[in-house]
Amino acid sequence: MKRRLVIIAAAALAAGACSTPQEAAAPQEGAPVKVGLVYSQTGALASYGKQYIDSFKAGLAHATGGTNKAGNRAIEIIESDDAGDPAKAVSAVKDVIGKGALIIAGSTSSGVALQVAPVAAQNKVLFISGPAASDAITGVNRYTFRSGRQSYQDVLTAKSFIEPAGKNVLVFAQEGAFGKSNVDAVTAVIGGAGAKVTSLMVPASATDFTPFARQVLTAKPDMLFVAWAGTTAPAMWQALDQQGVLAATKVVTGLDQKASYPTFGAAGEKVSFLSHYFEGATTNDFTKAVTSGLDIFSPDGFNAAQMIVQAIKEGGDNTEKMITALEGFSFDGIKGKNTVRKEDHALIQPMFQVKLAGGKPQLVKALTPEEVSPPAAAMKS
Repeated sequence: MKRRLVIIAAAALAAGACSTPQEAAAPQEGAPVKVGLVYSQTGALASYGKQYIDSFKAGLAHATGGTNKAGNRAIEIIESDDAGDPAKAVSAVKDVIGKGALIIAGSTSSGVALQVAPVAAQNKVLFISGPAASDAITGVNRYTFRSGRQSYQDVLTAKSFIEPAGKNVLVFAQEGAFGKSNVDAVTAVIGGAGAKVTSLMVPASATDFTPFARQVLTAKPDMLFVAWAGTTAPAMWQALDQQGVLAATKVVTGLDQKASYPTFGAAGEKVSFLSHYFEGATTNDFTKAVTSGLDIFSPDGFNAAQMIVQAIKEGGDNTEKMITALEGFSFDGIKGKNTVRKEDHALIQPMFQVKLAGGKPQLVKALTPEEVSPPAAAMKS
């Protein structure tokens, strides 16, 4: 049977809306700079949120030499749970801004980030989004930065495995901001290289994936790009395997968190993976600083802490100076060299090709930041 290509990118959930401004309390001279960490402590993406907060704390300790100070300013952290719910996130962000937070960070979910970004702009506070992968976050406004990668970088990594010219590509994705972002990115990157791209959007609430797996077999694409996140991923993979999709294809998939590795079973040996990050992809002083264990979104939390220290060190409690301090900022981190692109605040960073051997990931190739750099987005405001 004709071999095909299956691709999955792990990331975050979706949705989006608007909100009303709430004035932040005016900081006193020399007072601590308050930072609100609003992320998924509970909900479908809680495991991602834990990776984020554990590495954030390690990154803050590393970047400040254990003092929790940037320059002469103490950094006060206020944590809040958004449970992956955009409405809860907006409420939590307004609350921490009301308590004087000048920086918001976190957003495990794309849908959350897309609602928090306008709130940050309305209140003129800095927002450093986390694992949320939607491309729409990049350039959404001048107050918003990201400490993780975006869908376009996933797709550019996927493209490094294939020759798309003349191929039929089916995108299998969750409905919502994350799924749409992947469809758009695949259309732009792989479709732009000569492939015909169509999509099969699956409700994020789906638990029975057999009908969708059968649709894939009926469609007989040359490549199947699967963009999925959260607790239903094992059931989705099981359905694809049971319906013969994996046996009939050459598989290239995004490597999710450690807990997902057993999901593939023996099939994992046959799969080539694109990866945002996995433990062992790099070894440096930053990886050694994370004693809780490294996983897919460890770089996002660590990067956020480094960026916050830079913003406060150079900008104090002046948001405009914070923005200037981060635009063009290059720094070494868990993954290697990172650069905050001035034009749209994308984080330009390495990505990885990986294989599973004995259920453990092994690095095949590290792609340079330049090889997976998305096109610059127009800053919207």
